Amino acid sequence: MKAFVFPGQGAQFVGMGKDMYDNNPVAREMFEKANDILGFRITDLMFNGTDEDLRQTKVTQPAIFLHSVILAKTLENEITPDMAAGHSLGEFSALVAAGALSFEDGLRLVSARAQAMQKACELKPSTMAAIIALPDEKVDEICASIDGVVVCANYNCPGQLVISGEIEAVNEACEKAKAAGAKRALPLKVGGAFHSPCMEPARAELAAAIEATPIHTPVCPVYQNVDAKPHTDPAEIKANLVAQLTAPVRWTKTVENMIADGATEFIEIGPGKVLQGLISKINKEAVVSGRQ
Repeated sequence: MKAFVFPGQGAQFVGMGKDMYDNNPVAREMFEKANDILGFRITDLMFNGTDEDLRQTKVTQPAIFLHSVILAKTLENEITPDMAAGHSLGEFSALVAAGALSFEDGLRLVSARAQAMQKACELKPSTMAAIIALPDEKVDEICASIDGVVVCANYNCPGQLVISGEIEAVNEACEKAKAAGAKRALPLKVGGAFHSPCMEPARAELAAAIEATPIHTPVCPVYQNVDAKPHTDPAEIKANLVAQLTAPVRWTKTVENMIADGATEFIEIGPGKVLQGLISKINKEAVVSGRQ
């Protein structure tokens, strides 16, 4: 069984999507439609912008979504998924590829999500950090021991977690993690504390947009971040999308569940190779490839 997986924020690069735009009429039409929906030429920033341009959350998220979803569209006559999942933002790409969301509605939601998250980041300084080579349980314990907001945000693969929260609390957790034996505790260059209680203002705003958006039964199960389980019921999908902003991304468990349910090949659709690396660390026998 083929599993499509879609990357999240951080996979962007200057020039992303340009080959598709130049060489595929369907892709070009979709990119131009996206420019109209967003109200600015995101293609200019994707193809010829700077790293700084692409790091803006309001640009990054739609750019990665567009690259992933348009690429999936160009491949649909060649390969089809039996199941799908996406890391954080990538969940929206997975839902479009699986037919639960239209391209246009998916893009509008991603844009609304990015802007809501950007506003939440500006309300209170916050950050994220990667903790390397420490058991999940130990990182959970460290976060729980600290006054202030800091939580595990991404369970990416065994030995690689991302924590998220208020700057001082994250810094303190990093020091405690290193003292407990972590190989590294690295602050990340992000705009704020994604997948933490710091995103609560964005969650409230995004909930209204999600509730107003039609979500259909997908053609294949979509494994969602909040519980790592397969979903096809539109009401459940909506509730999980809302919860996702403040809940952790359970990527390790997602991949394990997909394998248990019959996944024999993982294909990363979109920019970068991050998910291929994570999946190989979660299960060394997994067959992984990518389309960019």
